[in-house]
Amino acid sequence: MPRLARLLLVTFIESLAAICVQRAIFFFCEDQLGFSSASNLSLALGCGVAYVAGALASRRASLAVGEKRLMAAAIAAQLLAHLVIAGSPVTGVVVVCAVALGLFNGLKWPLIESYVSGGRSVADTAQAIGRFNIAWASAIPLTLLVAGPIIHLWPRGLFVLPAGLNLAALWLIRPLPARPLRLPEGHPHRPPSAHLRHLGSLLSSARWSMLTSYAALWIMAAMAPDIFKGLGVGVAWATGLAGLVDAARLTAFIVLERWRAWDGRRWPLVCVIPALPAGLFIVLFGKSLGVVLAGEVLFGLAAGMTYYAALYYAMVVKNASVDAGGAHEGLIGAGFALGPAAGLAGIALKPALGSKVLGTIAGIGPLFALCAVGAARALVRTRNGADADP
Repeated sequence: MPRLARLLLVTFIESLAAICVQRAIFFFCEDQLGFSSASNLSLALGCGVAYVAGALASRRASLAVGEKRLMAAAIAAQLLAHLVIAGSPVTGVVVVCAVALGLFNGLKWPLIESYVSGGRSVADTAQAIGRFNIAWASAIPLTLLVAGPIIHLWPRGLFVLPAGLNLAALWLIRPLPARPLRLPEGHPHRPPSAHLRHLGSLLSSARWSMLTSYAALWIMAAMAPDIFKGLGVGVAWATGLAGLVDAARLTAFIVLERWRAWDGRRWPLVCVIPALPAGLFIVLFGKSLGVVLAGEVLFGLAAGMTYYAALYYAMVVKNASVDAGGAHEGLIGAGFALGPAAGLAGIALKPALGSKVLGTIAGIGPLFALCAVGAARALVRTRNGADADP
């Protein structure tokens, strides 16, 4: 099997496994353990902090033991944690193991990203990142579609399934080289320094917006059980409907992988700045199922744009290093943590302000405003004529 195809299969499998805990576990906790939205947000906060720690430690750890060994160790640790939850799915075990899984996921993904994009030209990097995005994103709606029936019929199966997937991934990574490939500085496939500076500004903007998107996504994920329950949708259907945001993001990835007119331009990143908070508020406060689903689509399309741009520009500017993936995943983890923290602040402020809408805006509004300003300032720094062909 070609190396990229093998890595994409590992990506798909590990994304299936990860989403059972990163997203579906909130439905499990609400249905089986009686968690409230506040409890789910607290769990999401803990997982996000652990994810940041893992992502930021990935570079130093990979230098010490090697990328392949670290990847194998992280996947094996996930397998063990999944089996522990399956063996004893009580509140304490679920919380501790879910936080540990956040740490191991944060370690793992920068390594996979470095292997996927290492040693490639700019055009090849864009295509490889596009396929990587499609591989992990396509797994999410599939996982959420089956997670509801699994929780309903065999709750422990939500953790037995990812354990089996981790085992398959360990087998698949055996032929990989010990370290990812790198292009030497000055290689003709590396872009000129002026263009790298321009891409660096776009990278900064995309990262600010990606922080918004993951903060919002985890607020949405933690509160989705209550949102759909309030609309009269049971858990067997709610997980699949919650996955519409991921289906929209996957659609964005497919389009962006084939249509490269966005590469090096500012306007796509301008569009996502207002679209992300708008999509979240439509989901949180929509009065009908159709409105909530429309908000998911808007949010998913914008999130797909900013994620693709952030990862692609990082791998080009940083030459596919684990450090680039670590910073990328670290921001994702920061969103995992900051979003739930802001959501909890909104819940705490609701009694004082007398309104769920006002409480939520007061809790998460400052975070979104800060990210929007950061994203916009980075775009202003791009040189005149940046929207011309590079």
